[in-house]
Amino acid sequence: MRKFDLEVIVGFFLLAGIISLGYISVKLGELEIVGKSRYTVYAEFEKVGGIKHGAVVEMAGVDIGKVKSIRLDDEYRALVEISLYKYIKLQTDAIASVKTKGLIGEKYIQITPGGSEKIISNGGKIRQTESAIDIEELLQKYVFGEV
Repeated sequence: MRKFDLEVIVGFFLLAGIISLGYISVKLGELEIVGKSRYTVYAEFEKVGGIKHGAVVEMAGVDIGKVKSIRLDDEYRALVEISLYKYIKLQTDAIASVKTKGLIGEKYIQITPGGSEKIISNGGKIRQTESAIDIEELLQKYVFGEV
């Protein structure tokens, strides 16, 4: 009977360890098992300058979502699908800008809130965008005196 009790205790700790490892893996990997409540908006840019799937979307320095996908539309512009948390309410005159963290850091999308009382609904579009600044293009214009 004593050996059975020891096996039950070891089994319990092994099960607790496996559950803990699974929980940590999901949290650190930022996976969504149950799914946070999010909604989708779209933004069109002339250039996205290196934005990738999963890039951060920020407002006032706070993470409010992620880039879900990037594709070309019919007019050969970059159409970015943005997944935002449900509690974030974007006004119809909000501005989406492609920014860089630091001089050569990662690219992200910064949302500047608007002043309108109308809210962008699920599947809506951010009308005002600012494309990425291309440092190479600026240097080329400066060197050749086009600035």
